[in-house]
Amino acid sequence: MQFTTRPTLQGTFGMVSSTHWLASQSAMAVLETGGNAYDAAVAGAFVLHVVEPHLNGPAGEVPALLAPAGGEVRVLCGQGVAPAGATVAHYRGLGLDLVPGTGPLAAAVPGAFDAWMLLLRDHGTKPLADVLAHAIGYAEDGHAPVEKVGATVESVRALFETEWTSSADVYLRDGRSPRPGELLRNPALAATWRRLLAEVAGAGDREAQIEAAREVWRSGFIADALVRQSGRPTLDTSGAHHTGTLTAADLAGWSAHYEAPVTYDWNGWTVCKAGPWSQGPALLQQLALLPDELPAPGTVAHVHLLVEGCKLAMADREAWYGDAADVPLGDLLSAPYNAARRALVEATASRALRPGSPGGRVPRLAEHARVVAVDRPGFDPMGAGEPTVAEFPGDPGAEMVGPDGATRGDTCHLAVVDRWGNMIAATPSGGWLQSNPVVPELGFPLGTRLQMAWLEEGLPNSLTPGRRPRTTLTPSLALRDGVPVLAFGTPGGDQQDQWQLHFLLAVALRGRVRGGLDLQGAIDAPNWHTDAFPSSFYPRGTRPGSLTVEARIGADVIEELRRRGHDVTVGDPWSEGRLCAVARDPRTGVLSAAANARGMQGYAVGR
Repeated sequence: MQFTTRPTLQGTFGMVSSTHWLASQSAMAVLETGGNAYDAAVAGAFVLHVVEPHLNGPAGEVPALLAPAGGEVRVLCGQGVAPAGATVAHYRGLGLDLVPGTGPLAAAVPGAFDAWMLLLRDHGTKPLADVLAHAIGYAEDGHAPVEKVGATVESVRALFETEWTSSADVYLRDGRSPRPGELLRNPALAATWRRLLAEVAGAGDREAQIEAAREVWRSGFIADALVRQSGRPTLDTSGAHHTGTLTAADLAGWSAHYEAPVTYDWNGWTVCKAGPWSQGPALLQQLALLPDELPAPGTVAHVHLLVEGCKLAMADREAWYGDAADVPLGDLLSAPYNAARRALVEATASRALRPGSPGGRVPRLAEHARVVAVDRPGFDPMGAGEPTVAEFPGDPGAEMVGPDGATRGDTCHLAVVDRWGNMIAATPSGGWLQSNPVVPELGFPLGTRLQMAWLEEGLPNSLTPGRRPRTTLTPSLALRDGVPVLAFGTPGGDQQDQWQLHFLLAVALRGRVRGGLDLQGAIDAPNWHTDAFPSSFYPRGTRPGSLTVEARIGADVIEELRRRGHDVTVGDPWSEGRLCAVARDPRTGVLSAAANARGMQGYAVGR
């Protein structure tokens, strides 16, 4: 049996994997008290808002893939749209050529809360008070924060102290950033959920209370506070103070919803993703680009093939994906199209951004799409919000804050399967503590997902009122013989569908452990990514030829990749990917789970 950082868990009762152990265990506690996978996911998600506030929040967004036992796979869309006033003309009139990476101008209609409520109403069994209890407890009584919470706050200390003072009230109490081993509390957030529960207590049965909570969010005291915050002049990445465009009508008029997944069949697997309002189909395109015979995993040929295929898929993402257009997805996933695209892969690394012409259409890219990034790659706490490279190697502090003061935050993931066979993969993000000032009445900030839309008319991802900005959030669910088997995902912005592809291939190609899928081995395998396409995050640059690899991949492989023309950055041996996964064997009913050891906070639990 191959050595792994942890075992792949197996059991028959329930399994949870998430990017924080408190969320995993809170979700498991809900399963233990009779809840199903969807009750557990909602409870875990609200805990993630508390314990990973630098990675997600209630006013962020979440896409999820769910497979109810005996039912069809569905996408839950918790990605809010651009407000009615968020037009290209408005932003251009402010002298902007990009949506700022922070501040209220970057805020879409918040989507996460309503999506979780919709899931709980339609697929859960527990009362709202039960699933919020864990989050309220950690917000009210405190939790010991992971190192990166404090590192993120410290990186934006000056901003909090001089401009975003409502954030300082929560995260710089007594002038100190959160520290490991000391309790971090967010009483304003706890009070928000307690007031919400009090207002809906008399609404009726379980479903009626959940519906009442949705109305409080959309048109009650929470909506009022969010709109007031949007109207407060706020310093953002442009260097100026701006107010946002979010209105009461925007909040009242939007709802999370379900839709059919996009699917692709590969090697006996059916992989399900959200539509091209996400980057999800890019994983499917990468599968479609694979040849019939794959090089051995971990070899130079294997890495080179996947990197070059990723570049082609991501170039198509830039030219064709978005909610503001009719995306030619059938052509993009067709065999003839991908055979022609596959022929573009050469023995040396491409440095060009090469979108294709599906169905003979002429691709068009944003003017900024070919701008080469000149800054040091990494996360800018006043900009992106999700990582683009491996953590800096060296001392332990380097994994939190680089020499330029940049922190390595990103997003979250949560996957659950229960004893009845219900399964879900969800990737909550946005509403980071470093994205917008904390709404003082609520204890959490607005999000910044509009930074992914272009300020040019006529593009699939143009900023368009009522349309979703194309998100990087992209959970996955896979079937065998038409039966859901595997739910997985990872934080990581533009890297999510790279790391997930590598994971899926590793699961499919590796041997089995204890009669089941080797989830932990696939997660632990050496990983890599490329940034050779336009970043989805402010300031949106591209890095032609870039390739970041974990040092474990081997000196000989690194040398040969460089000889093939890749600009290789060697990261820490354990720095690429944050995968979480759960699985169910439909033949035996055995459940399994695994979580990423990188970052030392993701955990799987189950029995």
